[in-house]
Amino acid sequence: MRPPKSAIEALLAGTHADPFSLLGTHAGPEGTFARAMLPGAEEATAYSLKGGALGKLERVDSRGLFEGPIKGNPRPVKYRCKAGKHSWWSTDAYSFGPVLGPVDDLLIAQGTHFRLFDKMGAHLIEHEGADGVHFAVWAPNAQAVSVVGDFNDWDPARHQMRRRTDIGVWEIFIPGIGEWRAYKYRIIGPDGKAVPLKADPFAFASELRPKTASLTARPAKTDWGDEAHRAHWASVDPRREAISIYEVHPGSWQRNEHGWFLTWDELAERLVPHVVEMGFTHIEFLPVSEHPYDPSWGYQTTGLYAPSSRFGGPDGFARFVDGAHRAGISVLIDWVPAHFPTDEHGLARFDGTALYEHEDPKLGFHPDWNTAIYNFGRREVAAFLVNNALFWAERYHIDGLRVDAVASMLYRDYSREAGEWVPNEHGGRENWEAVEFLRATNRAVYGQHPGCLTMAEESTAWPGVTLPVYDDGPRTSLGFGFKWNMGFMHDTLKYMARDPVHRKFHHDDITFGLMYAFSENFVLPLSHDEVVHGKGSLLGKMSGDDWQKFANLRAYYGLMWGYPGKKLLFMGQEFAQRREWAEDRALDWELCDAPAHDGVRKLVRDLNHLYRAKPALHARDCEGEGFEWLVADDAQASVFAWLRKCPGQPPVAVVCNMTPMTHGCYALRLPLDGYWAEVINTDALAYGGSGQGNLGHIEVRDGVAFAILPPLATVMFEFTG
Repeated sequence: MRPPKSAIEALLAGTHADPFSLLGTHAGPEGTFARAMLPGAEEATAYSLKGGALGKLERVDSRGLFEGPIKGNPRPVKYRCKAGKHSWWSTDAYSFGPVLGPVDDLLIAQGTHFRLFDKMGAHLIEHEGADGVHFAVWAPNAQAVSVVGDFNDWDPARHQMRRRTDIGVWEIFIPGIGEWRAYKYRIIGPDGKAVPLKADPFAFASELRPKTASLTARPAKTDWGDEAHRAHWASVDPRREAISIYEVHPGSWQRNEHGWFLTWDELAERLVPHVVEMGFTHIEFLPVSEHPYDPSWGYQTTGLYAPSSRFGGPDGFARFVDGAHRAGISVLIDWVPAHFPTDEHGLARFDGTALYEHEDPKLGFHPDWNTAIYNFGRREVAAFLVNNALFWAERYHIDGLRVDAVASMLYRDYSREAGEWVPNEHGGRENWEAVEFLRATNRAVYGQHPGCLTMAEESTAWPGVTLPVYDDGPRTSLGFGFKWNMGFMHDTLKYMARDPVHRKFHHDDITFGLMYAFSENFVLPLSHDEVVHGKGSLLGKMSGDDWQKFANLRAYYGLMWGYPGKKLLFMGQEFAQRREWAEDRALDWELCDAPAHDGVRKLVRDLNHLYRAKPALHARDCEGEGFEWLVADDAQASVFAWLRKCPGQPPVAVVCNMTPMTHGCYALRLPLDGYWAEVINTDALAYGGSGQGNLGHIEVRDGVAFAILPPLATVMFEFTG
């Protein structure tokens, strides 16, 4: 029985809601009937995949619609097409069965599918005897969805997808196509109108901007050699390990001779050795996932599952991570579930409705960034994001995620005036849906990938950011491994910007942070946000003339590396970059040839190696028992001193003189009589300082040592007996 003309017209227009009901092979009382869309063909003969002839089809519409009876009940089939002197083969996508199964349906419906990245998106597979690509996309409110690409002339009639009604997922297996084919989804919204062509939310690769199509690709690689590295981090408590993070924007760390981005392989050859030499333990990349706009630095991502094509293919990023691991360096990435851009090819109104975002702009629009906010309370959206966190850990062996803008997720009134936000069901400002999403993400990451860390950029006093998530624990606990200590960064930089003559009046800029230093597991960040948009470089933030600026910066680094908490330094600050950072140019590496800048570089290198070598400086970074004040109240001299401790290890005293005056005989009370070696002095000649110090050690008698405290310097002493 012929379908109605309206159905045929919808099929040829690519708007049919159920194309599999008409196309492909169908068994009936009189045998098997086949119908196929074969644009450009004048004749078509059906064959089995093994080559057996099954019968010739009749062209029933000049736009390429063929149909007719064929032998047996074969599935799948292919067609020998002819037009004039030309002939070609076309394997019928509609003669293949579905790839997804009932278990997938159940888990997707529940929002508990932790292998979505194995099912959704574009996967190169073998299915029912044929090689090809399986496509699957969530668009529950769509009337019809087609895959369009360079393999079908971007024609929406050629590959209309099968709808899995219960879960709103559309799928199709397209035989005969392979890697690096460009594609998008053409979606007919609930109003019957086509939305702009959409990139694949689960795409593993994308075209280089300004192009926006997704690409069929295999994620990561298979030949990893980092088992020892991953096993180590899975076996230790990271709170008690040395963690010193080098934050990197991969597009501007260095550039090639043409001023273009380095590939991941080129970055591996240059960046990993630099990080190893400098003694950092971790590299943290600003977001590496695909994004359309360079000045967003990756924080407005449109391809959460695709490493940016700016730096090569996804296998290149995998090789970078593997190479870093083999060199003993962990790799973190910035992850942005707080918001997403409204570019028309992205997630915004994906199926013609507010699918990933909220319909109400008071809930679904972010005024700070002019972006959309994920609907965390929608289980499919939460599952999409949780799976993305798991994807980077599994497929790319990422050692951790730094979650951006957590505060903006936690509060419904973030950056909003009265009347611009919607209270929660209890009338409060907390976004409990986002809280539960963050808890679920941390449960999944820590549960499935031991050794993988999560870090929160959270700038408020939300209780329990790094408190483990227990079923009977506080509802506010989020389960992160670490939290950025924004208060440390703000207070200490404000102090260092003051003229030393005024610092005695602001002594608590340094001491206050130690009142809460162990309330969370903290990372001390001197991040990219502090050296951009007119804020200047860290060197530029220091007070005084040029000599004093360098001395202040060295003293500040010494204070930070002696302060409880893990360390983070943005690229370029290890050699005292003078200009503030800009994403469109490389760092000013030529500065390393200048003695003052090279001195800072050597200091950061030595601080990192000292921090890693001395358990007293890192093993109790997150526990109050590892810290003891020695001098907290000498505001007049602007001196701070404290002890860093670890059971069974020699303590280290950290002493800071934040004035340009040398304290030549400073009475320093220490808990153990005997010799204390001067293990680092930021005023050393090798670092560009004045060379004042204690000739290698001080001696403590009756609990007191008389130490030389160089000007604008931090000195550390280790008890040697």
